[in-house]
Amino acid sequence: MSRLPLLLALLATVAPAQRIANPFFAFDNGTGRDQKVPLADQAEMLRRTGYAGIGYTGTQRIPEMLEALESRGLKMFSIYVQGNVDDNQPRLDPGLGEAVRQLKGHGTVVWLYIRGQAPDGDTRAAAIVREAADLAAAQGLRVVLYPHWGFYVDRIEAALHIRELAGRPNVGVSFNLAHFLAARDEANLDQRLKAAMPHLELVSINGADHPPPAPFADRDWDTLIQPLDRGEIDVCSIVKKLVALGYQGPIGLQCYRVPGDMEENLRQSMAAWRKCVGR
Repeated sequence: MSRLPLLLALLATVAPAQRIANPFFAFDNGTGRDQKVPLADQAEMLRRTGYAGIGYTGTQRIPEMLEALESRGLKMFSIYVQGNVDDNQPRLDPGLGEAVRQLKGHGTVVWLYIRGQAPDGDTRAAAIVREAADLAAAQGLRVVLYPHWGFYVDRIEAALHIRELAGRPNVGVSFNLAHFLAARDEANLDQRLKAAMPHLELVSINGADHPPPAPFADRDWDTLIQPLDRGEIDVCSIVKKLVALGYQGPIGLQCYRVPGDMEENLRQSMAAWRKCVGR
């Protein structure tokens, strides 16, 4: 009797491998934002190196950046903007209202970080998120909270809490590998990803070493943010965890303070990304 029907039946019970098909973009701190590289040159560098687009910073020159990107088939995935719970600082980037009007129809996310300190910080942070969310919703856009180590919203747990307090349906959260490592929370990676997944809309990754047990110091960024092909941590395994949990959204390459030639760094990181996808 042929064993083929039995073999086919057994193969049918095996779940297919999860394919990594998430769009992969680069932060503009890796394309020359701080060196004031012309926007068109930044977009061209991304096209040459194979990225799907950019994570942009601030609310200025958005139409010019959109034109540079979209004329090359690329996307502005996010704008990185500030909120602040301090009394002596603007609650939100004052250019946000005009920025979201310019971004209507482009599918760009408002990636919001919240800094400062205040006794009633949660109440203030939730109000900031509601204000940003309402501006974005009027243009069909979404807000995603960016946990940034050392800021008011510093962890995934804090982002989820403020999101719930804000009570707006167009608000999500993000997972940022470097800031997660800065929080010394590696032991809880699986738990944090599962908790975030229902509201996870953006992810940032980079090559990284495991942080030392000591409290965070500014010099740690040099080992917590490296090109994707470097570092002790198997970042691809983290991406695979995210995909296995159902994450289908964009993934950005964090490039803050990475030394060396920008374009070569982008090429090396893209090669590591493609290797991960191939695995």
